[in-house]
Amino acid sequence: MISANNNAQLLVQQALRFDVPHVVICNPDKYRAVREALPERIQVHLGIDEACALVQETCVQVVVAAMVGFSGLKPTLAAIRAGKTIALANKETLVAAGELVMGEAARFHSPIYPVDSEHSAIFQCLMAAQGNPVHLIHLTASGGPFRTWPREQIASARKEQALKHPNWDMGAKITIDSATMMNKGFEVIEAKWLFGEPASKIHVVVHPESVIHSMVEFQDGAVLAQLGQPDMRIPIALAMAYPDRLPLDGKRLDFNQLKDLTFFEPDKEKFPCLQLAFDAIERGGNIPCAMNAANEAAVAAYLQDRIGFYDIPATLARVMDTTDFVQNPTLEDIFATHEEAYRLALNCFA
Repeated sequence: MISANNNAQLLVQQALRFDVPHVVICNPDKYRAVREALPERIQVHLGIDEACALVQETCVQVVVAAMVGFSGLKPTLAAIRAGKTIALANKETLVAAGELVMGEAARFHSPIYPVDSEHSAIFQCLMAAQGNPVHLIHLTASGGPFRTWPREQIASARKEQALKHPNWDMGAKITIDSATMMNKGFEVIEAKWLFGEPASKIHVVVHPESVIHSMVEFQDGAVLAQLGQPDMRIPIALAMAYPDRLPLDGKRLDFNQLKDLTFFEPDKEKFPCLQLAFDAIERGGNIPCAMNAANEAAVAAYLQDRIGFYDIPATLARVMDTTDFVQNPTLEDIFATHEEAYRLALNCFA
C-alpha cells in the first residue's frame, strides 16, 4: 500500500511500476484522476481514515510513516496499535505527541526505527554501545541555505532562496524548516523520545559537508560517528530491512577525496526556531504540539508570500505563550491543541 496527499501523478507512476494492490489519495480533489489512471486490479482509497485502516491489515509488516506534518500522527498511531514495525520519517509525530506515541509503541510491542539520516546515525552508533550510558548525542546540521548569510540579509530572504538547500533534496515544507533550523529543533525533540535522553544531553553541531550524519559520545570520551554520502536511500533501507543491510548502488564515500570537515555551534540569534524547540521541551506538556502547529501555519504562509522569514519564529513564540497549557495531555488534548494553535497562528498574520 502507498499513499499521497497531492502528488497524484507520482502516486500513479509508483502504483503501476510496483503493481501496488492498494493506494490512498488523501486529497479528494485528486481521487477521480487517480481512479481513472489506474487499472481495476489496483484499489483506490480516499482519505486518512482509509490509510489508518489499511496499515492495520495483517499482510502489512512494515509501515513507512512519511506523511508531512501533524497529519502523520493518526495513521502512525493506528499502525503502532496494530503492532507493526514503524520506519519513522515523520518527526512531527514525536514532536506533537512523543510521550503518548512511545508509550503506545511499548504497550503494543511496535518497534520504531528512524528514517531521518541523523537519527539513523545515532541509532547505528548506539548499536555498538552495549548498554553503556551516553554522555552526549551530537546531532549534526547542514546549516541550511542561509548558514553564511548575515541576519539582516536573512530577514529579507525570499522563498525561492530558502528552497535551495545545499545538500538535500526535500519537499518544500521540510526545506523551509531546514532554512529556519526548525527542522533541527524538531530533531532534538525526536531524539529525546527515540533514545530516552534529556535535551541537556543533545548537542546540535553545524557540519556543512553532511558527511558525518551524527555522533554519540560516551562517558570515557570515545565518540562514535556514522559517515556516508548524503543519500536518503541508506537510512530508509536500514529502517525497512533492519537488522539487515540491503545492497545499494549509490555513490560511495571516498576518503581519499575528503577535504576539510568543519564543525561549529549554531547561531540561535540568526535561527531562533532552534532555541524555541529547546524552550518547548523545557516547558513540556502540550507546548511542543502548539509549536509544531504554529510552524505548519507559518511555513504555509511564508510559501504563499504572506509573511517574512522572521515572522515564522515570531509566530511560534506568540502561539507558545498564548496556547492553553496542558501538563499531561491526552490524545484528545493533542488534537485540540493542534487546532487551537493553528488558529492562533493564522490570527497572527490575518
